[in-house]
Amino acid sequence: MTTKQRAYLKSLAMTMEPVFQLGKSSLTPEFTKAVDEALAARELIKVSVLKNCADDPKALAQLLAARTRSDVVQVIGRKIVLYREGKDKNKKITLP
Repeated sequence: MTTKQRAYLKSLAMTMEPVFQLGKSSLTPEFTKAVDEALAARELIKVSVLKNCADDPKALAQLLAARTRSDVVQVIGRKIVLYREGKDKNKKITLP
């Protein structure tokens, strides 16, 4: 992913609300599966890491991206933005 594409995805993510909240149970297989399904449907999602989660958000983002075969767009504070190219051409986000 180029820096121009990453900047474009960041601008799209600015107006988005978090789709998931990651709490004290951290990354469970069920949570990972739900994120994977959301990426298949939306391509770009935002995840909020709650304060009761003791894990580092950057480490969680890398682990979640590896498990869902997606790219980490950004991690700001306790918000994670993930992107994975979709298969449906009608719903696809066109990157510059």
